[in-house]
Amino acid sequence: MLETQALRRLNVGPINLSLQAGECVSLMGASGAGKSVLLRMIADLDPHEGATTLDGQPCSAMSAPAWRRMVTYVTAESGWWEPGVRAHFPRDTDFASLLPLLGIPADAAAWPVARLSTGERQRLALLRALRPATRILLLDEPTSGLDAESVHRVEALLHRELERRVAILLVTHDAAQAARMASRHLQLRGGHIEDIAA
Repeated sequence: MLETQALRRLNVGPINLSLQAGECVSLMGASGAGKSVLLRMIADLDPHEGATTLDGQPCSAMSAPAWRRMVTYVTAESGWWEPGVRAHFPRDTDFASLLPLLGIPADAAAWPVARLSTGERQRLALLRALRPATRILLLDEPTSGLDAESVHRVEALLHRELERRVAILLVTHDAAQAARMASRHLQLRGGHIEDIAA
């Protein structure tokens, strides 16, 4: 489904990686190993060498917005460019059913962003990324700092996306989370990825 060929930037690469539809792959590594650099290369957010394809279509043949609608990078601290929550979501978003899935009050759609806690912003940023066009989720520590119940809710939502055949590349420092979520486990060390046991 998604393949990278010889991706390289800074101290990372060359990286050859594949993700299949409905597959979650965990990516671990020491702080500073380049995990975020790799995700940003796949999302085509930074200049890099190498190529990435989705179902055989090269990233280079698509506009950046078109690619990122399908291959979506979610940071632990996502940006908010409008003062209100609702403005960051499509008009037809069913907040009444979606927000409670993440333990957030349904009326939070009407809140100003400034009212949100750090954890609420983190969960809403993930929810914002779950669009019908999304094929690949590149998640950079999506549950860091969250309490156990919130982690459980996020993981349940991600399992739902996997059932929808979305593929997930999950950066996490939590080996237990990697074991719960992923069917394949990678480690980034010395700028290269290697398979590791669960």
